[in-house]
Formats: sequence, C-alpha cells, structure tokens
Amino acid sequence: MLAKIVAIFLVVIAVLGMFGKLRMPGAKRLAQKKCPRCGRYRIGKGPCSCEKIDKG
Repeated sequence: MLAKIVAIFLVVIAVLGMFGKLRMPGAKRLAQKKCPRCGRYRIGKGPCSCEKIDKG
C-alpha cells in the first residue's frame, strides 16, 4: 500500500515537472516589455526610470 502511494506521488511530481517546462502563452511579449538596461518591467510607453537623467 505504501509503495503504491509513493509511486503515485512520483508520477504526479513527474507530470508537474513536464508542465513546468512548457512555456506560458505570451512569455515572449512579457520579455519584450522588460527594460534591456536594468531588467525591470516597463509600464506604458515612456522611458524606464533608469534612463531618466536628473538635472538637479
């Protein structure tokens, strides 16, 4: 009985591992929304805060 539970557990973990390797839909679009300089997600169309220059 215990061996059956362990086998089922291992199969479930293997299935979760296979699904984890699949890419999320829209992952490419999310990668394009990151700032190439600092890696933060950009919100909107303006420049990232790392690109702004302080004049003070």
